Amino acid sequence: MTQQETIILAELQNGLAVGPRPFCALAEKAGCTEEEAFNAVQALVKNGTIRKLGGFINHIAAGFQANGMVVWDVEENRVEEAGKCLSSYQNVSHCYARPRSEKWPYRLYTMIHGRSRKEVEEQAKEMSAWEGIPNYKIVFSVREYKKANRWLV
Repeated sequence: MTQQETIILAELQNGLAVGPRPFCALAEKAGCTEEEAFNAVQALVKNGTIRKLGGFINHIAAGFQANGMVVWDVEENRVEEAGKCLSSYQNVSHCYARPRSEKWPYRLYTMIHGRSRKEVEEQAKEMSAWEGIPNYKIVFSVREYKKANRWLV
């Protein structure tokens, strides 16, 4: 690995700069052009040195103050179909299935972000009606713990 690639990897551990040209600051630190930095990152992804490169959006700074994990009681034979439908809603950031238990009948989980609790409740109610899943609960976030970016690269 070149010294430039080593610098780029080290800098990526701290995350890319927020803005319209996030590779500019990376290039400056690595002593190369913006295009070279971008190409180096692409090459590192392609050769498997970087296995995953992702980003986090600060939903609170973006105006989404309410976060509700909606748990859905879906029949076993509808889990795949319902999961695809629920995950397609614009307000859903992620959707996944988990095994149900005797004490917890919910099989699908979706995270809905909204500007208020009422907005999240209305969105879940609408999704319930559209998808024909009447049994659901919303578990609202009360505290967010710091996200660590150590797993980005």
